[in-house]
Amino acid sequence: MSTNHTTTMKKIYLVFAMLLALAACQQNKPAEAVKSEQEANVETVADTISNETKMANMEEVQAYLKECGAFFIATADGDQPHVRPFGVSEIIDGRLYIMTGKVKDVYKQMAANGKFEICALKPSCTEWMRLSGTLVNDETLSVKEEFLNRNEGLKAMYKADDDNMAVLYITNATARFCSFSAPERRVNF
Repeated sequence: MSTNHTTTMKKIYLVFAMLLALAACQQNKPAEAVKSEQEANVETVADTISNETKMANMEEVQAYLKECGAFFIATADGDQPHVRPFGVSEIIDGRLYIMTGKVKDVYKQMAANGKFEICALKPSCTEWMRLSGTLVNDETLSVKEEFLNRNEGLKAMYKADDDNMAVLYITNATARFCSFSAPERRVNF
């Protein structure tokens, strides 16, 4: 097995382990858990930051996702978490979008519960970002067309008007930039 393949597999296993640990922790919390003071402060900060700061934060998150290449999104089906690799995201009209197909289970889970978490691991395997928030489906044809124009490889599988392509934008987002050697840093948009 090549060194690159082994390194890639280690990264994938690390991301899955992190996401499964997160899911296990979430299952042990009461259904109506009271928000911690820190979480409440994050929401307050998100509400009060300027549009310029929100856009800069979104662009930082987008650049991080692009640098990582593949990123993993966790969704839930009832009390069962599911994790899948994704590889494309775009900022269009001031919103950060991801894309999938409506026939896929992941879309059905997103439609039933828009809450999600993404984990993206840098090639160094020592830095990662966790992005959480809510996904909102957007049926705007021009947004779908722009997403496909920026990702030519998807045109073989999707058409903007095929009733399968789903573009979803992220709202109420908190990105946590983590590292083995530095304290966690958070941004909101």
